Amino acid sequence: MKVSTEKADSQKLVLTIEAPADELAKAVKAACKKLADRVNIPGFRKGHAPKQILVRHLGKQAILDEAFELLAPKTLNDAFIQEKVEPVDRPQIEIVTLEEGSDVVFKATVTPKPEVTLGDYKGLAVEMPKVEVSEDELEKQIKNMRSHHAKMVDAPEGAAVEKDNFITLDFLGKVDGTAFKGGEAKDYPLQVGSGQFIAGFEDQLIGVKVGEEKDVKVKFPDDYHEASLAGKEAVFSCKVNSIKIQELPELNDEFVKKSTSYESVEDMKAKLHENLLKAAKTRAESELRSKALKTAADNAKVSIPDVMVDNRVDSMLNELSVNLESHGMNMEQYLKYSNTDMSKLRETYRQSAAEAVKTDLVLEKIAQIEELKVAPEEIDTEISLMAARYGTTPKEVKKIVAKNGYIANLYETINRKKAAQLIIDNLAK
Repeated sequence: MKVSTEKADSQKLVLTIEAPADELAKAVKAACKKLADRVNIPGFRKGHAPKQILVRHLGKQAILDEAFELLAPKTLNDAFIQEKVEPVDRPQIEIVTLEEGSDVVFKATVTPKPEVTLGDYKGLAVEMPKVEVSEDELEKQIKNMRSHHAKMVDAPEGAAVEKDNFITLDFLGKVDGTAFKGGEAKDYPLQVGSGQFIAGFEDQLIGVKVGEEKDVKVKFPDDYHEASLAGKEAVFSCKVNSIKIQELPELNDEFVKKSTSYESVEDMKAKLHENLLKAAKTRAESELRSKALKTAADNAKVSIPDVMVDNRVDSMLNELSVNLESHGMNMEQYLKYSNTDMSKLRETYRQSAAEAVKTDLVLEKIAQIEELKVAPEEIDTEISLMAARYGTTPKEVKKIVAKNGYIANLYETINRKKAAQLIIDNLAK
């Protein structure tokens, strides 16, 4: 097999591949057997029609095309190995010569994985974020816990709406004096200050008493999900029907022991503080890791092919779609709610996709330079993690991985994780 390469452009490579005539002869023989098994020819049992009969019924070109389909994958793969080309997209094939008795010549245009020039990735000066828990955070946790056991009581007679009050109200919204769809409700429940309504709406209800009416003037955001209302000024005629106040239980040892798993107020505060500290440490470690990997990636040089960014955007959008479906929404609804289209959405993902691709390429290069190896037990651990993530068994994940040929992907994933850990372990002290 002969292979020559030339650049098609700044990102693509063209391989011209010549396979010997005897390889084509073998492929033609296999193609005839395959076609004979597939077609019905009068006077011959399935699978037993000779080549000349197949040529007469199907044509010589059909047999050659089938032979090429059988010959090309291995030939192409051998060419990639020989030329040390790792394609990141499907090759575009152009047949130059395909005739019995002659060498097969074809061209494959591919985008090769780009070369990475590493910068510093050891001894990086990345500071660990502070791990601390403020008194306000602790008090917020305690208030949330008390809120779960709070009672809703009517506000005193003559009381006016205050922030955090729970109210019910009637409203009718109009734009340019005309009511619009979805702009009317009766006895609508609302916690004032929750941000459930358009900015400025809830604040204007503060000070209104039960039975009183008030016109609330707002402007819909320019990117409002309902295009017909985006950027428009509106007036909502509102009437407050009721005001309720959240009455929190008294914070004492009796309440804590009765309503929680803690033994006392002191015990609760200590354990909540401990949990908040653990969460803060996890966040800090995650932030440190992200900063370290970004620094290593920023220090490297690599020209990322467009197709790799496009593929990563596809992957991100697939994840978004799955996440939306798990919450009872589809992509079409999401686009409408976000007042955007698929083209604009893809564009918003491109920067983060490009950064993610670059980070992966840098980690793969580090794994190669550092000669990192993956042990069989590490594959088993990764499969177990995947099984836990998707709520299935390691045995089932193994089947899927083997069936779809994802073993190599698993090795790459683990090697990237090991390379990332190497960066973290070698941060400047």
